[in-house]
Amino acid sequence: MSLASFRADLNEHLAVMQGMAALGEPIERAAGLIECAVRSGNKLMLCGNGGSAADSQHIAAEFTGRFVKDRKPLPALALSTDSSALTCIANDYSFDEVFSRQVIGLGRAGDCLLAISTSGNSRNVIRAVEAARAAQIRTIGLLGRDGGKLRGLCELSIIVPSETTARIQEAHIFIGHTLCALVEARLGLS
Repeated sequence: MSLASFRADLNEHLAVMQGMAALGEPIERAAGLIECAVRSGNKLMLCGNGGSAADSQHIAAEFTGRFVKDRKPLPALALSTDSSALTCIANDYSFDEVFSRQVIGLGRAGDCLLAISTSGNSRNVIRAVEAARAAQIRTIGLLGRDGGKLRGLCELSIIVPSETTARIQEAHIFIGHTLCALVEARLGLS
């Protein structure tokens, strides 16, 4: 990477972060959905592929561990972490079902699913949202580009204004941190 390339990427990152100012209202609403689930004794489930799977795990860890200071753990589960479940479901059914079968098996009405996809078109994430909706689980899409198919399928969609996967993922983790901070504050834990 040249210095010029670094500067171009940095400028693109800054522009995306500036463009996220318009996402305040849906981020606030998403925090409210998660807070409502947690306050009712339910949980947050998260799913995504590749970097979005890593973001799911990272965000779940912020909820179950701690974010800024010590507080009680909050119930959150990344559906990408159980390699036995993933490989069993992919082998016996299909990779399209790796998250939906876990949503059906682990989810309850009143839970919340945070579905992460930079394109909004990941088939297994779409199937997870469909399963969640059928089970009366609230759905939030953390998306990029134009939101893809998940845009209209999720109850609430947060769409990062970028076409670049790396910039979308950088914004997604920022939003994940913001959601955790907002939920902590709403629950009186910060």
